[in-house]
Amino acid sequence: MRLSAFLLATCAALTPACALAAVAPDATPAAAPAADADADAEADTGRAIVVVGKGDTRQTQTVTAHDLALLAPGSSPFKAIENLPSVNFQSADPFGAYEWAERISIRGFNQNALGFNLDGVPLGDASYGNDNGLHISRAIATENIGTVQVVQGAGALDSQSTNNLGGTIDYNSADPVDHFAVDASGTLGSFESRRGFIRVNMGVANGPRGYVSYTYSDGDKWKGVGVQKQQMVNAKLVVPVNSGTDVTGYFSYSDRKENDYQDMSLGMIQRLGYNWDNNSGNYAQAVAVARAYQNGTALPAPFQTVDDAYYNAGGLRKDYLGYVGIKSKLSSQITAEAKGYYHQNDGAGLWYTPYVPSANGSAISIRTTEYGIRRAGVFGDVKAQTGNNTLVVGGWYENNTFRQARRYYNTASDTVPGYGLLDMPSNPFFTQWQYNYGTDTMQYYVQDTFKLGDLTLNGGWKGFQVIERANAVVPGTLAGGRITSTDWFQPSVGAAYKIGAHGEAFGSFSQSTQAFVAAGTTGPFSTTQAGFAAIQSSLKPQSSDTYEVGYRYGDGMFHGTLGAYWVNFHNRLLGVTSGAGIVGSPTILQNVGGVRSAGIEALLNANLGHGFGATVSYSYNDSTYRNNVVQADGTVVATRGKTVVDAPRNMARAELNYDDTVFFGKVSVDYMSKRYYTYLNDAMVGARALVDATVGYRWKNAYTAKPVELQLNITNLMNAHYVSTIGTNGFTNSGDSQTLMVGAPRAFFGTIKLGF
Repeated sequence: MRLSAFLLATCAALTPACALAAVAPDATPAAAPAADADADAEADTGRAIVVVGKGDTRQTQTVTAHDLALLAPGSSPFKAIENLPSVNFQSADPFGAYEWAERISIRGFNQNALGFNLDGVPLGDASYGNDNGLHISRAIATENIGTVQVVQGAGALDSQSTNNLGGTIDYNSADPVDHFAVDASGTLGSFESRRGFIRVNMGVANGPRGYVSYTYSDGDKWKGVGVQKQQMVNAKLVVPVNSGTDVTGYFSYSDRKENDYQDMSLGMIQRLGYNWDNNSGNYAQAVAVARAYQNGTALPAPFQTVDDAYYNAGGLRKDYLGYVGIKSKLSSQITAEAKGYYHQNDGAGLWYTPYVPSANGSAISIRTTEYGIRRAGVFGDVKAQTGNNTLVVGGWYENNTFRQARRYYNTASDTVPGYGLLDMPSNPFFTQWQYNYGTDTMQYYVQDTFKLGDLTLNGGWKGFQVIERANAVVPGTLAGGRITSTDWFQPSVGAAYKIGAHGEAFGSFSQSTQAFVAAGTTGPFSTTQAGFAAIQSSLKPQSSDTYEVGYRYGDGMFHGTLGAYWVNFHNRLLGVTSGAGIVGSPTILQNVGGVRSAGIEALLNANLGHGFGATVSYSYNDSTYRNNVVQADGTVVATRGKTVVDAPRNMARAELNYDDTVFFGKVSVDYMSKRYYTYLNDAMVGARALVDATVGYRWKNAYTAKPVELQLNITNLMNAHYVSTIGTNGFTNSGDSQTLMVGAPRAFFGTIKLGF
């Protein structure tokens, strides 16, 4: 009762914010079941917590819809898994949804080496300007996610991914319920943030069921001038054809527009301050800076370089994603599943550049990198179960056409820019380059699982061939040609042994290969033609060998895991940037040899009774380069033994939660040690600790089918000043560079949820 009184007093003290409130509805279309969810993982209120894999031969955890619902509405689903061991997630906004600064890594492997899937549909590598997919925040609203499963280490064989060296994140959409239901929510909060969500569900028992949802979000940047907004439509339909066959369809539309924050260096933060940003509200100053730079005269104060601030930068993304799948029980022992999907993306990154004046004589031009994705694919498997043995054979094919161009557009004059901050300009005066990229992916896998009493053994392999082509439409300084990534045998073996009623030991080995990507801003084609010719025949795909062992435990009160891993990373290929990001110089490709990663990770989730629960996680990671780098001019960069960039050695998180079905809340502390952002480890950002909090109240009444829910989220409760994302403009060998983002200050968001 004391806690209830405390939460009530807290809400009363924060009434102005609560009055503005209003978030995510109860995500209760039926959640797609996690394959390895432990049914014992329930708090005494009946809610599922973090679920550790049971019977898995590798480290896995699953986060449920309940945990997602406790986030500030509109938050990236990545924020729900940042409490898991070895998961490092960073962004520069309170929601973790600002894509330019969104970064996630597992065991020191960044997102380019991780696999991402939604209901099995591949989402690419979650990079900005993704050439083969899209961010999860543009594929599904958080309220429509049922579970999120994280597989640390090399990804599972059945994952539709050719880059999952360091792990896989699988999102499962919630299934529709079998009756009419409406869920709605509204949110208001700091920085003029506002968000609305509504979902209408229809269905009949043992018959068709589906839902359609609409999401609208809009808010100002927390510093500077600009907005971040999105509209999204999701729809899902499940049709039982007969007792053993279901057909499922899913559709998503997203229109996202966001103004950028300025990339910072440590020197800029010290000189210009934590709240420095682009000068989007001062076009006259931006013109004066551009003219001074172009004329070689002194820059106006407080500018020391032309890159201290730009007039504007932003990202525009419009996506259509859909799939149709069928799952059928062919006999008592054989099940088959197949799914076909299509994804269309059109977008652009905008940058108002002082480096190139407009053709009409105005000082600033608008530089764009324009994107277009048209990809279609199909994947499926056949599963045969005979006694204690389960054999699965599956395959995946995808054709992806990606077009990319770098163009320049006129601003109207030195008096007015002529476009709004998030308008797509028209009629370019110069196309620097334009290329069409084609990628054909063919992958198969074989996996066998055998259970003998308390022992589970599994083994198998996958293989792929990825053929990539680059054809110039408007030739520039980038490379064209063809390159192939082929590895038809990537083995994986593992074992799990039950110890007692609740314990289990596990261990595994996996070998995984990462295919090249085809784009003008990353991968082999992002260098010059001469550079590509020099590496085309000798370039090897990156690969990893992952060894891991561990122990997991789960009963009605405690669920936890303790593991250790050793990863050898081979043929690591890195692109080193030169100059400011706005210049768009070709990447300097370097093979930095190998990397060794070793670490331990632990997670404990406890049901403390009387509505209380706690989660504690810790990870230690030692990732180091194993070779010096010899540059094209013969210069040796002494990277051997240096720590991998953006790979903190220590990460820890503690959460205390409470839920008595009326009052609920959570407070979390997230610690991360120092991170380097140069390969020689001579530039770093310090350790930081962040505190977030959630409090809420449920009101049962006669008017709504579900209790009315009020929720208040506070991000960065202690208002810490810290550097969040590093590497937004890549990494350099040495010295300070403009590749950092500062984190958002304390913010409040209030939500009301209704269910009918």
